[in-house]
Amino acid sequence: MTVEIFTSASCSACKQAKEFLSRKGIPFAERNISDDSSAREELIKLGFNAVPVIRVDGQTMLGFSAPKLSRMLGLV
Repeated sequence: MTVEIFTSASCSACKQAKEFLSRKGIPFAERNISDDSSAREELIKLGFNAVPVIRVDGQTMLGFSAPKLSRMLGLV
């Protein structure tokens, strides 16, 4: 399973999503758009202009919802 999360330094929902993934023991790749212009460009190409954007094996979610992310991860 591949999990990628687009974040920014000042995003509280991003922090919650990363904490959720860490608590569940799910490895993830963080792409911080505050520090990485290529991550920002990729996010825009995906059609988003807000974070967090979480991608799990081709599924994409804008924002953070523990129940929805749990379903995407196959935890429920």
